[in-house]
Amino acid sequence: MFDVLVYVYENYWRGDACPDAQHLERKLSSVGFESEDILQALDWLDGLRLASQEIKWHADDAQAPAHAAVLPAATSMRIYTQAELDHLGAQALGFITFLADSNVLHPAMRELVLDRAMAAPGGPVSLDDLKIIVLMVYWRFGEEPDALVLDELCDVATLDRVAH
Repeated sequence: MFDVLVYVYENYWRGDACPDAQHLERKLSSVGFESEDILQALDWLDGLRLASQEIKWHADDAQAPAHAAVLPAATSMRIYTQAELDHLGAQALGFITFLADSNVLHPAMRELVLDRAMAAPGGPVSLDDLKIIVLMVYWRFGEEPDALVLDELCDVATLDRVAH
């Protein structure tokens, strides 16, 4: 599934530039992806689309639908459920915390990353898969992370890398 998401990220500029599911499914199939991976990715992308629409609403917005999620305040503290701890693992949660503490993943985007990471099959979610999820969240909003964050998200970890 993650190979399909990387292909979508690399070939479509933003989430709103992506074709409808039926057209995308045909395109991905013609490129050679397995049908099971395609269906998982399309389902995951649909969940991303729906979740991103919900977080655009604010608690004080009179037009917000009753089911819309309330955005967390910038000063709020996130407590993880046991299911999140189990599915995401320490490395992924540490990376999410790093991005949030660095102010490159605001609370609403963090919640979307968590939602989509919880929707990922298997577990715990690998750090490489989490980085793809973070990129896809930025992609959905038509935003590109700054160069240093993009480098961190696209960098393949090496054993001899020195942290600064």
